[in-house]
Amino acid sequence: MDIIEIKKVLPHRFPFLLIDRVIEVEPMKRVVAIKNITVNEVFSQEYYGGLYPMQGVLQVEAMAQTAAFLILNSEENKGQLAYFSNIEHVRFRTPALAGDQLRIEVELVRLRARAGKFKGCCYIGDKKTCEAVFSCMLAPDQKSSFM
Repeated sequence: MDIIEIKKVLPHRFPFLLIDRVIEVEPMKRVVAIKNITVNEVFSQEYYGGLYPMQGVLQVEAMAQTAAFLILNSEENKGQLAYFSNIEHVRFRTPALAGDQLRIEVELVRLRARAGKFKGCCYIGDKKTCEAVFSCMLAPDQKSSFM
């Protein structure tokens, strides 16, 4: 799925939409997304020694957006929003730099009523850049009540 399809599911927009493409989906089980990191990103300002990194916390946010895509892309969750609620067991391993392609893999661990728990990992090639276990809460999209 390309960015147009992703924007139909997720409420995020530039500069906060952190996934560019969804390449694999097993509905309500697993999803794989791609983020191309460029030097033109808002977050990718020159860092120590001329590096242009995607900060680890933004990689975790990209995993959360990928998880949100997984659960919001289902018919039963249309009209809902996913709110990031918890992060556990975060490990940052390798920096992700401008020019890298980040592969984001997220697996649904469990979904109960309005809460989901996920395990996610980010990779550049075969190298793991970060991993985390995190949760989100589903809530009705309130924008329809304002219109």
